[in-house]
Amino acid sequence: MNKKNNNKYFKVDDLKNQSIRYGFFSRLGGYSEKKYKSLNCSLNSGDKKESVIKNIELTKEILNLQRTKIKFLNQTHSTNVVLIDNQNFNKNIVADGSITLNKNICLGILTADCAPIFLFDRKNHLICALHIGWKGCLDNIIYQAVQKINNIVKNNNKLIAIVGPCLNQNNFEVDENFKKKFLKKNLIYKKFFNYNRHLKKIYFDMRGLIDFQLKKMFIYKIYHIKKDTYSEENIFFSHRRNTHRDSLPTGRMINIIGFKQ
Repeated sequence: MNKKNNNKYFKVDDLKNQSIRYGFFSRLGGYSEKKYKSLNCSLNSGDKKESVIKNIELTKEILNLQRTKIKFLNQTHSTNVVLIDNQNFNKNIVADGSITLNKNICLGILTADCAPIFLFDRKNHLICALHIGWKGCLDNIIYQAVQKINNIVKNNNKLIAIVGPCLNQNNFEVDENFKKKFLKKNLIYKKFFNYNRHLKKIYFDMRGLIDFQLKKMFIYKIYHIKKDTYSEENIFFSHRRNTHRDSLPTGRMINIIGFKQ
């Protein structure tokens, strides 16, 4: 269902939409060097600013969005979702979700294990980009995002969701206290934790919970780019992998959605 094209980004093969441009980019094909090699798009990673700017512009060009202006967020693992327009575009916005109806604005999310998620409606009124890690799952940013979308576009029951590359359950080891936080929110979340009796370890299925939360908001057209950022070292940056190797900081992948120009 998903593929990586020659330009090193992922999209869904069988999702035909002529009005939306999007891509979940890998770490490949950019200008950064050494530990940031090569498509690092984070200006806060310690990488050379000029390399990061060139990388961002390259990704926009690949998606044919070079005539749009890209909006990034100050991501803090919150549930804040903000409508972006020309009035607040240049403001420093602390949030983990953005929505726009402006055809001249594209939305950017930076990830290195967390899940990037795109939402858009079939009539192409709006686009939404979400950054979701375990805190976003715990506090259910998806609920906040869909509520906000429904307030903007009334009776919108035809949302499409695409969940990008993120940390796979097999590499998402957690402890009992972590699990208890989720069960305190909702006992049904128990099914998203797997106990490996041989290893005596607990693993969290973040992608599975995201899928569940999307469906609870009546989104049934859901696509997944089922790639694991931890294990595929040659393709993705991974904060957890670098933490295990005591080699932080790490770069960030860029994920972009915009309207066709």
